[in-house]
Order: sequence, then structure tokens, then C-alpha cells
Amino acid sequence: MRAVIQRVRQAEVHVNDERISGIGPGILTLLGIEAGDDEATLLRLLTKIAELRIFEDSDGKMNLSAAETRGEHLIVSQFTLLGDCAKGRRPSFIRAEKPEKARLLFERALAISQNLGLPTQGGRFQADMKVSLVNDGPVTFVLDLSPDRP
Repeated sequence: MRAVIQRVRQAEVHVNDERISGIGPGILTLLGIEAGDDEATLLRLLTKIAELRIFEDSDGKMNLSAAETRGEHLIVSQFTLLGDCAKGRRPSFIRAEKPEKARLLFERALAISQNLGLPTQGGRFQADMKVSLVNDGPVTFVLDLSPDRP
């Protein structure tokens, strides 16, 4: 499972020129679900995101989590995070989970994040989305987890 997380002032998703979701200050997560990923890995990832201290405290130091700042969370499924560009000119997506299972894990991601106390919204699975954001900092991290890697 691979996630790109960005601390944002705001972010939103449009599908067919319609705004389907949006958040104020918080975290935008681009989520790539890899073949073999499971709910336990998803729970570890989302707990890490909710507790990661990437928001500034009163001294200007990254010392607060999204949960502590009452930040919102926008999760967007993005299988291209698992694209392998090592050979040739066309990326291979063989590492990406099949859509049926990936959809279920994406929907669980929304519920788990909400249960962790973050007001959570999501993109639309397999849709052609336009994602806009105001990255705060900019602060961006890549998290790479798998069932066999902590």
C-alpha cells in the first residue's frame, strides 16, 4: 500500500465538472492499493496518517497530528502510485490490486478514517477526477506499507 499525503489548507474533487467532495485544513491522501494488501495494513496506514505529527504547534514546530488539530481528511484512490516505470516507456500496473478488491478497501479506508476521529470525504473510485489543493508548506510525505513490511 502506498500513500502520498499532503498537508493542505483545502482540497476538493470534481467529476464531470461537479464538486463531489472537499475539505478545509487537513490531509489529502492519494491512496494506491497493492495486490495482497489487506484491512490490517489499511488500518496501520490510516492510524499512522491520523497520528502523524505534521501540523505546527504554537512554536511553529511540526508537533501536532490531524486528530489534535481537528483536521479533515480527503482520500482519493490512485492506482497509478503503483505504476512501475523501470522498463520501457509504458508504466506497468501489475502491482495494483484488482478493482473489485481495491474498491472494497477504498470504501473501508473512508470508514476507518472517520472512526479514527477525522471528518473524512473521498473521491469517486475509478472516476476521471480533477483534484485541486492548496498544499500547506508545502508538506508532502510518501508512506509505503505492505502486509510484510512495518
